[in-house]
Amino acid sequence: MGNTIALVGNPNSGKTTLFNALTGSNQHVGNWPGVTVERKEGEVRFRDKVYKVVDLPGTYSLGAFSEDEMVARDYILTGNPDVVINVVDATNLERNLYLTTQLLEMGVKVIVALNMVDEAESKEIYFDVKALSGRLGIPVIPTIACRRQGLDDLLAAASIKIDSAKNGQFAISYGESIDTKLITLKSYLSKSELAIPLNWLAIKVLEGEEYALRIIKEQEALQGSTDFRSFYEELAVHRDEYQLDIVDARYNFVNTIVKGTVSRPAEPKTTWTDKADDILTHKIWGLPIFAAIMLIVFQLTFAIGEDVLGESMAEGIEALGEIIKSGLVSISAPWWVTGFVTEGIIAGLGEIIGFIPLILVLYLLLGLLEDSGYMARAAYVMDNIMRAVGLQGKTFISMIVGFGCNVPGVMSTRTLENRKDRMIAILINPFMSCGAKIPIYLVFIAAFFPKHGGLVLFSIYFLGILMALIMAKIFSKTLFTGEVSHFIMELPPYRKPTLRNVIRNMWDNVSEFLVRAGTIILTVVSALWILAVLPVGVEAYGPESILGRVGSLIAPIFKPAGFGTWQAAVGLFSGIAAKEAVVATLGMVYAGVSEGAELVSTIRSVFTPLTAVAFMVMTLLYTPCAATIAMIKKETGSVKWATFAATYTFALGWLMAVLVFQIGSLLGFA
Repeated sequence: MGNTIALVGNPNSGKTTLFNALTGSNQHVGNWPGVTVERKEGEVRFRDKVYKVVDLPGTYSLGAFSEDEMVARDYILTGNPDVVINVVDATNLERNLYLTTQLLEMGVKVIVALNMVDEAESKEIYFDVKALSGRLGIPVIPTIACRRQGLDDLLAAASIKIDSAKNGQFAISYGESIDTKLITLKSYLSKSELAIPLNWLAIKVLEGEEYALRIIKEQEALQGSTDFRSFYEELAVHRDEYQLDIVDARYNFVNTIVKGTVSRPAEPKTTWTDKADDILTHKIWGLPIFAAIMLIVFQLTFAIGEDVLGESMAEGIEALGEIIKSGLVSISAPWWVTGFVTEGIIAGLGEIIGFIPLILVLYLLLGLLEDSGYMARAAYVMDNIMRAVGLQGKTFISMIVGFGCNVPGVMSTRTLENRKDRMIAILINPFMSCGAKIPIYLVFIAAFFPKHGGLVLFSIYFLGILMALIMAKIFSKTLFTGEVSHFIMELPPYRKPTLRNVIRNMWDNVSEFLVRAGTIILTVVSALWILAVLPVGVEAYGPESILGRVGSLIAPIFKPAGFGTWQAAVGLFSGIAAKEAVVATLGMVYAGVSEGAELVSTIRSVFTPLTAVAFMVMTLLYTPCAATIAMIKKETGSVKWATFAATYTFALGWLMAVLVFQIGSLLGFA
């Protein structure tokens, strides 16, 4: 594929929405910084040509304060995109154009997508697009990405830009002293064969950016020059002054560009977003309102997902199992084939699939909150609490992402600027109840707490957040000391949720769940079924089977928590491969013991309400799945931290489960 378009822009500028509109990709759309933690690729066909579109992380600048910035910067510098589309929020033009200025300093081919012009017009903000384009020296194309408006004009401009000559030297004065230094520095740099734009590199050297300074140190010709070393040492003395002057010059340039090309009302209009935030982000009422909204979400999940859809799904799976079993018997299939299909696959995976309606409803409701812009407020209202435990409010964003899956939750910590925040956020993310844990909760809720399902599920989620905050405080006082970094976050305006985005978000989560069920979980269940029926001659699913013997060795560990059976032990052990496998394993081993009985009924006969709560607490807190452990290793760059995460979470989960059971027993709940 010959032509590559890179999309770059501030968080909440609509960049990922534009990416989805162009490519039809199933990229998740969010309203906070850090959703796009890695670049995503798609394709778009325009006028008989196919273009590769690369969606870079949302970033306010191209510095080196977070991994998001570095990913975007490095790709633009070394990925050789044919054109960069800079997606700009029309309602916050000045702030967004700061990034545009940095792109122009790089000398790359740039087009500005002036996005969300409809929202700007609703605030009585209007643009002279032609004058704006003329002053910047690059095309400016108005777009409304969520309505797919302006896309053809944008692609047409990109096509022309790709075929055009490179941009001329970007003309901006940083002040006479700095301009002189830049000219001298570029003359030195020109003596080395560098693939990076010299103008950009010279500016970054004056700003003292580590990436640029490292490049300078690697140039033997420069380091061997006495004149250059003397000049370079002089620059180092005034580096802080140069950095501030360059930033001021960029903002002055932006103000010059905007003056006369943008008209605004004399007094900014008070929007309904402002009025809503007066209540929803109130320093006293904001947090209780957030808790109440989440409780309503969980109550609706059960009211719609279980009562309306869940029963039909369960009946359908049961009927399908009977049909398949009858068919296998009618053709005289070997016992092991019938057993594997009915007691292994149907009993295992069937129990998981039966809870899909509830998962669908939960992600639909969370998607509506996210797409409306409300979930960004959650990080804001949590800032004081996060700061009290030694973190900043933005850390809560990675925790929210972890509600979908801990793997992207760990990845999203890349948006955090310092190592302390990143490491703590990574180590506490497994306490967030990912979608894979939901079926486990739902089985036990259906068995013992059907009338209070929403409240119980809310309590589990709340406990996960509470334990994360407690461990964050402990880590910030012991393993990772240091000052709390500043919290700066833009709150996007409230928007009417886009049904296409919400449905895509919901389907992304559910389809990932189904793929895991059809691959990892099927593999785990198949292996466990073989162990459950061997050796030949012993009772299948009995304590003398290989699986029973292995489970019996592990079971005593969980006896103080009240669920010291080999079946429960095997279920928890399988959850280390994938949390969905816990329900699948329980469905298989208990189907073998109580053939024909539903898992919920069997659970009710072998657990008590107290041991059910202890088991759910263990599930919430213990060792994350293998994929999350692997991601922790990747993000920390250390096997040590991945091992620590796996072991300390198991110990904490066991301790809390034991406390729940023992204290509950003392209080007479046994």
